[in-house]
Amino acid sequence: MRPLMGFGRLNQCLTPRETLRMTGIQFITDEKGRKTAAIIDLKKHRALWEDIEDVLVSRSRQHEKRIPLEKVKADLIKSGKLRG
Repeated sequence: MRPLMGFGRLNQCLTPRETLRMTGIQFITDEKGRKTAAIIDLKKHRALWEDIEDVLVSRSRQHEKRIPLEKVKADLIKSGKLRG
């Protein structure tokens, strides 16, 4: 199985033994045997799911307008939420 693109910590979340057996993860296949979906045991692989969720949120926001860090800091200082 090749690693999922954008999920850099996939191998860190699974022990070497789990990588081979994929315990706690079940795959759903189509009529040709191709993996089309996965069921992940969240108790066992919470960190993996959090990584996947982070990637999905990041991708959904990739076209949002960026705000320079200095402006964010200045706004926080002005609102009293950050000390200058």
